[in-house]
Amino acid sequence: MATDHSYDLVILGGGAAAFAAITEAERRNLSTAMVNTGLPLGGTCVNVGCVPSKHLLEVGKTAFEPPRNPFDAVAYDDDQPRTDWSAAINEKDSIVGSLREQNYVNVADHFGTDIYEGYGRLVDDTAIEVIGGEDAGTTITGEKVLIATGSSPHIEPIDGIESMDYETSETILERRDCPESVVMIGGGYVALEWGQILYHMGADVTLLQRSSHVLSGMEGQLGRELQRCFEADGIEVVTDATVDRVREENGDASSGTVSVDVTVGEESRTYTASDLFVSTGVRPNTDDTGLVEIGIETDDSGAVVVDETFQTANPDVYAAGDCIGEPMLETVAAKEGNHAVTNAFGDEGATIDYHAVPKVVFTSPEVAAVGTTELEYMDEHGTCTCRTVKMEDVPKAKAVEDTRGLVQVVKHHETDEIVGVHMIGPRAADMIPQATLAVKFGLTIDDIIDTIHPFPTFSEAFKHACQAFRRDTSKMSCCVE
Repeated sequence: MATDHSYDLVILGGGAAAFAAITEAERRNLSTAMVNTGLPLGGTCVNVGCVPSKHLLEVGKTAFEPPRNPFDAVAYDDDQPRTDWSAAINEKDSIVGSLREQNYVNVADHFGTDIYEGYGRLVDDTAIEVIGGEDAGTTITGEKVLIATGSSPHIEPIDGIESMDYETSETILERRDCPESVVMIGGGYVALEWGQILYHMGADVTLLQRSSHVLSGMEGQLGRELQRCFEADGIEVVTDATVDRVREENGDASSGTVSVDVTVGEESRTYTASDLFVSTGVRPNTDDTGLVEIGIETDDSGAVVVDETFQTANPDVYAAGDCIGEPMLETVAAKEGNHAVTNAFGDEGATIDYHAVPKVVFTSPEVAAVGTTELEYMDEHGTCTCRTVKMEDVPKAKAVEDTRGLVQVVKHHETDEIVGVHMIGPRAADMIPQATLAVKFGLTIDDIIDTIHPFPTFSEAFKHACQAFRRDTSKMSCCVE
């Protein structure tokens, strides 16, 4: 028999946006409930995204990089590290389980949020019916509804893919053996992080990218430099590659060998490996959720259409997180979830300046960026004032003998305000917050130059790039301010 329950706020989803929403709701003394299915509580980030991938990146880095150290004073008797993929996955499971319990299950319990397990579907303006799962048949109603259903890997319609076994960023986390070799389709941040994880753990990796460089959505110098670093390490990167067909080698599915037919320029090539990994983007989880029936629009990608306050066409329904489209980042989802509740119950008009949202790729070296690229600025203004410094000119990079990477600063051609910063190198993820503040608050290059930076640090690279607008940085002592 169906059971009905009413709350101030009901949430379809259980990830970052949902938990930010219940945190804000608790502050406002609102009653809350979630309907969660698919991934366990916590959503993509803790279960199959940020946490497990960053753990495995560090495992691989620890195995791969020490024998390649640049110091004559350090030597290894055996330059071939031994790695245990199954042990790494077990460690990942332990970390994920602990964080999910501490940061999500316990938090929901602390805030008094009722959790309903099953597939949720909107059946009225503010009513969600639970279909399947242990709470099937229950209908919960809220004064307001938040859609926060997240996203899942999207598989491009490649010839032959429907009959193939392949890995994604989610399925690989359940695997207990490391592939011997991988052909990876895709050149975005997920493909690059997972390509490096698998290579560092012992797999041969070939990465196929359809555009002229990896990370095609970011400043071009970053993708080209990361590609150079990957190839120097031993990862094969093939650009301008159009995947024509995937197939089991000789039609024998039991062999575990796959072939990928590719056109590179005008040349036909075939790449083979023991496994296929498909990383061709993600898609919002909005299918069969009842949106159309209650007057909520989605765009061509399946993303829920919202206004700048995260309200849908239905005034009592808001949406946040990956299900509303780019940028699909955990921290952005959390901010959107918070603002959605603030606006739904406080009519405060809270918005997000997406221009000042940083992006990070946690490869080695790391990639980070915020704001406008050189090409974007050129398109808008017909000119660009940019400066780039190489990490090989930064004293800290020289001192630790890791000179991979560069930093580029884009400034306004009239006001000197910093409008974009793009970097690749050691610790780029830790350097980008300073640049983000500069873009967010309209700091000028002179504001950064006039700020004393600790020496020696990688963060000086940002200051050096700003100084390059004022002087020849190749003729400069270490501590010139």
